[in-house]
Amino acid sequence: MFHMSDATVAYYSEYTGEDNPEIATPFNGNGDFRSNECLALLQQSDIVVTNPPFSLFREFVSQIVRHKKQFLIIGNVNAITYKEIFSLIQNNQAWLGVNLGRGISGFIVPSHYNLYGSEVRINEDGQRIVATNGCLWLTNLEFDQRHQDLNLTKQYVGNEAAYPKYENCNGINIDRTQDIPKDYTGLMGVPITFLHKYNPEQFEIVRFRKGDDGKDLRLPNKSLYFRILIRNKRAGLF
Repeated sequence: MFHMSDATVAYYSEYTGEDNPEIATPFNGNGDFRSNECLALLQQSDIVVTNPPFSLFREFVSQIVRHKKQFLIIGNVNAITYKEIFSLIQNNQAWLGVNLGRGISGFIVPSHYNLYGSEVRINEDGQRIVATNGCLWLTNLEFDQRHQDLNLTKQYVGNEAAYPKYENCNGINIDRTQDIPKDYTGLMGVPITFLHKYNPEQFEIVRFRKGDDGKDLRLPNKSLYFRILIRNKRAGLF
């Protein structure tokens, strides 16, 4: 489905092969994904691949999950913190795809868009590409990488001072995914970007953000951005 800047109406086109022309079919309405016309197309689909409006991300995901569709969509990294999205990830109904942030190839922007910064380029077809640092792929399509163990090299025993304990939870704080210890069996609070390396066979997601008192996780004299509490299923097996 498309709504081009030089078009007066929203429309969709169907690709049926290189030797067949694409035919643009206008919508009667404005192409809103919630409209009956777009829902009819959704019901015909097997996989949804798109860049939905970030402001309507929760509503868009809810719709495609409700219709039991497979999907590969781009969202803002902070979408992980939405209750509805985190619940899907925790229940293994959705997960992060390959690459994160500027690792995602970027967005094609129109000719009038001002290119600036280091993450811009013009490809071989003359398309203007802008990569952003705050995006992710959200999907329910399986791929091998998400079942690969995160290689843990740090140890908790003997390095306890590097892993401060929370004031309101029996768990330790970890600022970087690469610092997760291989020998700690309890709860660990990790950054939300950990989910890019999350293997559900290796780790259990316990909960998001809150300590035992229902309030945000706290450390003495330190402010924390959102943390995900996890447990290493394989700790102690080495």
